[in-house]
Amino acid sequence: MLGRLSAQAREGARFQHARVELAEALQREMLPSSLPVLPGLRTAARYAPAQHGLEIGGDWYDGFRVADDALAFSIGDVQGHDVAAAAFMGQVRVCLRAVGAVVADPGEVLGRANDVLLSLDSELFATCSLLRYDPCTGDLASARAGHVPTVWATAAGRYGLAEDEGGPPLGTVPGARYSVTRRRLTEPGSIVLLTDGVVEGPAFPIEVGLERVLRIVREAAGGDPDELAAEVMKVADSTGHADDAAVLVLSHGAAGA
Repeated sequence: MLGRLSAQAREGARFQHARVELAEALQREMLPSSLPVLPGLRTAARYAPAQHGLEIGGDWYDGFRVADDALAFSIGDVQGHDVAAAAFMGQVRVCLRAVGAVVADPGEVLGRANDVLLSLDSELFATCSLLRYDPCTGDLASARAGHVPTVWATAAGRYGLAEDEGGPPLGTVPGARYSVTRRRLTEPGSIVLLTDGVVEGPAFPIEVGLERVLRIVREAAGGDPDELAAEVMKVADSTGHADDAAVLVLSHGAAGA
């Protein structure tokens, strides 16, 4: 009996290990190998799997070129942490790219993507933030689908959380509409998009995590985006996060950009 139980345990462990390896492979292949840049705009990103357990696959970040020489950036978090979540993450990311290639308004992109995802009849859903940057005018348009607020700061000392109204998570409400917040980037600064795994842990309130990130961004606004992304990710190390964690940094108008 002991031999049979041991064999079953080994087989279960091998099966679970295979599922984790598959989820990790999906995650690696679906995250972008590089992010787009333009004169006056530098970008960087970080991703970290959950520190506890075998959960992986829900978070993503992305950046891609769209019409009129603009750039779009997205970050999000899929419900669940397994192979299914990793696959759904890929569907969301591709859907945003496809719709964003023909639709300029970020709110409309999220609305159409939401309808497509609902048509797939999946039980999963995703939170998401989507930004569109026009380098010719400096205009930044953003929309949010139930996601963590974006953190921003300028080299001149202004800062805050972009808690625009947005709308519900993608894949939850048919016909959902997403409001758009517009601002013009007129001075050097940094914009940081992140997932809740960065700022929230089992016994770590999200408000505390966001305040820590805000302090970091204020001190490094407009600086090297790679260094800033690394510093922000350190907040996740202190929360004991049980979730994936992703950070996407846009530094605009910075010296040397």
